[in-house]
Amino acid sequence: MDLRYSPEEQAFRHEVRTWLADNLPADIRDKVTQYRGLSKADYVRWHGILAAKGWSVPHWPVEWGGTGWNVTQRYIYEEEFGLAGAPALPSFGPSMCASVLLRFGTPEQKARYLPRIRSGEDFWVQGYSEPGAGSDLASLKTRAERSEGGRGDHYVVNGQKIWTTLGQHGDWIFCLVRTDPSAEKRQEGISFLLIDMKTPGITVRPLILMDGGHEVNEVFFDEVKVPVENLVHEENKGWTVAKYLLGHERMGSGNVGGSKRELAALKLIAAREQKNGKPLIEDPRFRDRLSRVEIELDALELTSMRFLDKMRKSGQPPGADVSMLKIRGTEVQQAITELMMQAVGPMAQPFVAVDDGQVDHVTSRLSPRYFNYRKASIYAGSNEIQRNIIAKMTLGL
Repeated sequence: MDLRYSPEEQAFRHEVRTWLADNLPADIRDKVTQYRGLSKADYVRWHGILAAKGWSVPHWPVEWGGTGWNVTQRYIYEEEFGLAGAPALPSFGPSMCASVLLRFGTPEQKARYLPRIRSGEDFWVQGYSEPGAGSDLASLKTRAERSEGGRGDHYVVNGQKIWTTLGQHGDWIFCLVRTDPSAEKRQEGISFLLIDMKTPGITVRPLILMDGGHEVNEVFFDEVKVPVENLVHEENKGWTVAKYLLGHERMGSGNVGGSKRELAALKLIAAREQKNGKPLIEDPRFRDRLSRVEIELDALELTSMRFLDKMRKSGQPPGADVSMLKIRGTEVQQAITELMMQAVGPMAQPFVAVDDGQVDHVTSRLSPRYFNYRKASIYAGSNEIQRNIIAKMTLGL
């Protein structure tokens, strides 16, 4: 096993780092590093910059606009994004839906959707979770019935999705729907549909989070007509597609680069804040917790590189054991937010600065960010579910 970077890979890292320094818009970077939400216009603008460089979909095949980079180069690219404070493009189109289309889509579907995803012309969102089907996704109840007794040219979709991230911006949504409610196993009778969000009968309602942000939504489908040609893979075989997609989602959830940047910011805060007349970073108990998180992050990076080495040699996507990256990565992210809260204390709460009687701005976003990151151990399948996957699929328990 070789966990070192070659001279060529180190040169590639320098290229990515230099390009980001020259081309990442300062206002977008500041929003990321200051924990302020990005607008749809921000995402579209950044997507356009990356597309012009040819870097918006680096993991795609070259014939569809990919870069031809190997898995190590793609990992370096993502790590440098996190270190620089560059926002990753929302994964629902470029990573998730595109991966499904490249694997299961018809030639017509690829030709129709992939170029628009690459350019950022279409903004995609995900329709998986439902009020009674989150980590237990196979319990979903949203129905899609073929018109004219199964012989018509469209499906009629009725039901509800929830926690739809950035759904208020969506042009298209990919959905898991139940097409055969009589199937013996819950995982059977599920299909994967692509749905235009402008279709009559779709209603998007915001879910305002504890931090006041509008990040997630409810999406309702009321007699929504979806052309049959928008079915991906075979009818009632959508669970195969879903499993394939979730594997891609979990590989990127470690976020090593972003955690490194946040850890560096935490150290600066701890050096600035005082406890008993001394910098907080000199407090033994705080230093112990900080050291433990740093060690966990180092271990996560090494584990990610082990997966890279394995994928580089085999050419195969990661197996079920990739869930360990999701578990440890999200736990490290949450631990860093907890230590930031501890370091700043009451000042972590949002408050409004007033200058000469005029409201200036909200001066702290650490508390909202802490609450927002509670979701990290739940999305892409809760960490409890991930442990069960490892126990069953990897350890054979």
